[in-house]
Amino acid sequence: MFTLKENYPKLLVFAQFTLWGLIMLFSKGFFSSFLSMTVFTVGAGLGIWALLHNRLGNFNIQPKMKEGAELVTTGIYAFIRHPMYLSVILMNFSFVLSSLTLLQMTLFLMLTFVLFLKAKREESLWMKESLEYEVYKENTKLFLPFLL
Repeated sequence: MFTLKENYPKLLVFAQFTLWGLIMLFSKGFFSSFLSMTVFTVGAGLGIWALLHNRLGNFNIQPKMKEGAELVTTGIYAFIRHPMYLSVILMNFSFVLSSLTLLQMTLFLMLTFVLFLKAKREESLWMKESLEYEVYKENTKLFLPFLL
């Protein structure tokens, strides 16, 4: 039987990849301008930086706790709690910049909202799992260093 509570993490991932695909489908590609390429490169670089400070198997594409997950607080994680989501946001924004249309902006805002929901779910799970996370949360930002 399908229950929203049980399938919520999968639905968020499905929405994320569907929106990402639609953004790419309706864009001219990030090679269409220097600005698009720059934003994409910054986003990819942040994602790589995050992966370099995370061990394989420690992260999960679904907003669920993995058994034995460890809190990462080094590298980009010292400034923001969700650098992989920021990476996805920036890389997708590079596609939006290539063809600024109402459709592209709407899809991008929807994707950003889905990533926000994923981040909030992960944080609620971490708060239940680790007292250390509360301190970490107080000293870092959600997506943008020193701002948000």
